[in-house]
Amino acid sequence: AGAETVKRAVQLDVASRFQESLVCYQEGIDLLLQVVKATTDEAKKQRYRQKISEYMTRAEDIKKHIEKEKQDGKYHKQIRIEENATGFGYEKLFHEYLTEIVSEVWVEDPYIRQVHQASRYLLYNFLRFCEMLVKGPCKVKTIHLLTSYDEGSGRNQQMTALEEIKQSLSNYGVTLNIDFSSSIHDREIRFNNGWMIKIGRGLDYFKKPQGRFSIGYCDLDLRPCNETTVDVFHTKHTKKI
Repeated sequence: AGAETVKRAVQLDVASRFQESLVCYQEGIDLLLQVVKATTDEAKKQRYRQKISEYMTRAEDIKKHIEKEKQDGKYHKQIRIEENATGFGYEKLFHEYLTEIVSEVWVEDPYIRQVHQASRYLLYNFLRFCEMLVKGPCKVKTIHLLTSYDEGSGRNQQMTALEEIKQSLSNYGVTLNIDFSSSIHDREIRFNNGWMIKIGRGLDYFKKPQGRFSIGYCDLDLRPCNETTVDVFHTKHTKKI
C-alpha cells in the first residue's frame, strides 16, 4: 500500500498537482515507516530508509513551493466533483482550510433562499455550513452573508429563516451580518486566513435526497452530488464585502 501511494504521489508530482502530491507523499511515508518497523531484514530496512529519505526531501521541497505560491498569491488548487459522487460533505471540503486563526468568514451566494420549483432548501445548506464553523477547530466570531432576496411570498420565509439562524449563532458567540444584492452572481467563500473557495454550484451541489428517511438526508458525506468544480485559492489579503 505504501509503494502504491508514493507511486501515485510521484505521478501527481510530475503532473504539477503539488497539493495532492504532498498528501500522497505524507501518507506513503507513514505507511513505509510501518513497514520498516515490521521488517527484520537489515538490508531491506536500509533500502526502505533510503527511499523514505528521498520522499521526505521531495515532500519538504513541495511544502516550500506551496508556501511560496501562497505568499505570492499564486496558489490554485482545483477539485472536480463527479456526478453522483459521495464523500464531499462540507467538513470534508473545507476542513483543511479552517485553521484555528479563522475568526471571520465571507459567503457570497445569490441562492441562500428557498427554491420551490426545485424542492430544495438552500437555507438548510447554509445552516449546515454554519454548524461546521461553530464546531471548529476555527474560532469564528463573524460571518458575512451576501445573497439575493427570494421572490414573492418566499421572501418572508427567507427572512424568518435567516433571522432564526442569526439568533441561534448568537448563542454561540457568532455574529451573522446579512446583506442583499439584486446583481450578485458570483459564488465564493473566503476566510480571513487568506483562503478563498469558489464552487460552481455554490453551497447547493448536493442532489435532492430520495426522502426524509433516506441515507444521506442528514449526513451530507453520504449524499450524492451534482457535478461541479471547486477552485481553491490563497491570497495575501481577503477583501471584505
